[in-house]
Amino acid sequence: MSLAEILQITWLSLTVSGLAVLLAFLTGLPSAIWLYLREFRGKRFIISLINTGMGLPPVVIGLFIALLFWRNGPLGFLQLIYTPAAMVIAQFIIAFPVVAGLSFVAFEQVETELLLQARALGASRLQMIKILINESRLGQLAALIAAFGGVISEVGAVMMVGGNLKGYTRVLTTSIVQETRMGNFSAAIYLSLVLLALSFTVNWLLTSIQHRGETRWKRPNWK
Repeated sequence: MSLAEILQITWLSLTVSGLAVLLAFLTGLPSAIWLYLREFRGKRFIISLINTGMGLPPVVIGLFIALLFWRNGPLGFLQLIYTPAAMVIAQFIIAFPVVAGLSFVAFEQVETELLLQARALGASRLQMIKILINESRLGQLAALIAAFGGVISEVGAVMMVGGNLKGYTRVLTTSIVQETRMGNFSAAIYLSLVLLALSFTVNWLLTSIQHRGETRWKRPNWK
């Protein structure tokens, strides 16, 4: 396996997982805000569905996405099966409940008195949402870390909807499986190290941002 091929595989892995987590954050965070601020019948049921989705086997998600986009499936006319787009969709579905569920938990950790005081001082709903997001930002970063770690290392769903096509849909996890099946253990180990390095780098960056926020807001003033 050439260096150019490894770089292409690594870039595709980062692109697919990055887009999936970004979409999950852009939709999961507003969903968590809506769930937190509203009281309605069936709210606990929806929260239970989200929590269930956090532990849903990725291979099951891959199966349903594959059936949906299969040539004879309901959305087969879109011709998304065995494309990077289908891989992004599958990883998005995996990441969404993680972001939404952990963001909701982070919101519940915010002191209610703070929100009540802001409301009493005449804060608008938009200002309330800004306060809620700001006070729970560390939890949201934790949600991003968990979501990215879950999708970058996923193989079942990606294999089912992407097909592991060389130069097109082959990512690090599917490459490791492929090389192992072929008996190329040295290549599989090398790709595993690349995957670990990639995952560590992204998570280290997010963790650094999280700890920077903790230091700025939690450090005691000794002066």
